[in-house]
Amino acid sequence: MNEILILASVVMLVLLFFKVPVYISVLGGSAVYFLLNPKVNPIVFAQQAITGTESISLLAIPFFVCAGIFMNYTGVTKRIMSFCEVITGRMSGGLAQVNVLLSTLMGGLSGSNIADAAMEAKMLVPEMEKKGFSNSFSSVVTAASSMITPLIPPGIAMILYGCIANVSIGKLFVSGIGVGTLLCVSMMLLVKFVSEKRGYLPLRSTRVTGKEFGAALKPAVLPLCLPIIIIGGIRLGVFTATEAGAVAILYAAILGLIYREIHIKDMMQGLKETVTTTASIMLIVSAASVFSWILTKERIPQQLTEWIVGSISNKYVFLIIVNIFLLIVGMFIEGNASMIVLVPLLAPVAAAYGIDEIQFAMIYIFNNAIGALSPPMGTLMFVTCSITKCKTKDFIKEAVPFYILLAINLLLLTYIPIFSTGLVRLFY
Repeated sequence: MNEILILASVVMLVLLFFKVPVYISVLGGSAVYFLLNPKVNPIVFAQQAITGTESISLLAIPFFVCAGIFMNYTGVTKRIMSFCEVITGRMSGGLAQVNVLLSTLMGGLSGSNIADAAMEAKMLVPEMEKKGFSNSFSSVVTAASSMITPLIPPGIAMILYGCIANVSIGKLFVSGIGVGTLLCVSMMLLVKFVSEKRGYLPLRSTRVTGKEFGAALKPAVLPLCLPIIIIGGIRLGVFTATEAGAVAILYAAILGLIYREIHIKDMMQGLKETVTTTASIMLIVSAASVFSWILTKERIPQQLTEWIVGSISNKYVFLIIVNIFLLIVGMFIEGNASMIVLVPLLAPVAAAYGIDEIQFAMIYIFNNAIGALSPPMGTLMFVTCSITKCKTKDFIKEAVPFYILLAINLLLLTYIPIFSTGLVRLFY
């Protein structure tokens, strides 16, 4: 491997280790390569930084971010939470079950696991503690359930992966429904088991009447239609995945008018939040596109593919190695940043083994989601703990059963493709 490329990679990793912003770290490593390599025109650095953000598919990111923010301002969250309370009212765990189901349903609206964790930490954890749940258990359930958000369409991670690996975003959205549902159901079963063991009571002991169910469903039905509109519209060819984001914004604005809970001031604040969130994502995309160009020029993906395929004959051994590698990377590097650097390397290798591109995408995204919950750098863990005032050591101790559950889910996705590809084959 080129010595200059090795030095550039070391510089990037050192900067990341010292918690320099991701886009600066990646650009710093790339700049070393361009400055020390006389055979490369420095102008390419600027060209790649700009052209890397010009993909039409990337427009889906600000669209869906904006739609999710507008949804929060329209009072959608409290309506869906009331609906979740009715559905899970008689289950052991009460509000903990509401927490998991709310994350799943809100994942189809917000697309951001950090926003979901912050919202539920503020809204649900205080109420859970009043009901007798421990602070650590409440915090872990909130952070762990927020992992479902990037797996449910329109998760930002799926949009990024689709753009990087040239995979159908529509198919990733459909696959995400199955994967997100698998994690939701298994997590609710774990919450039920722990709650019964500790005596965490249901919200109610009586059955829900049809009238009560209808009263809770009525205000929630319009928000819950959004994922159906997005998936249905893409599948029927009414609009593309990118255009679906614009449809989502329009739909959120209409809900705001119907509920009369969003005002001009809220919309302006929402647009500001959209700009800052989108800018942070696009800066990483821009920086990583430069580094990806360097890797391509040095033929690193091709060399890596040849070496791995020559060394490992079994695709399942390859997948388990990839899982271990991604879990370790996820402990230290933010998911979207690692995705932009590693997907161009790993996706061609997976294709060489004949692994379905949708299955590998969901395995990768699931690993990223676990990384967001894992110490020492897990963003979901720190965001939740900072709001709930839960000690990190208590959080990690309480999260052990959830880590085991996530490992089981990851193995199911890795070795039973139907969980990630079944719905895609049914729809397409």
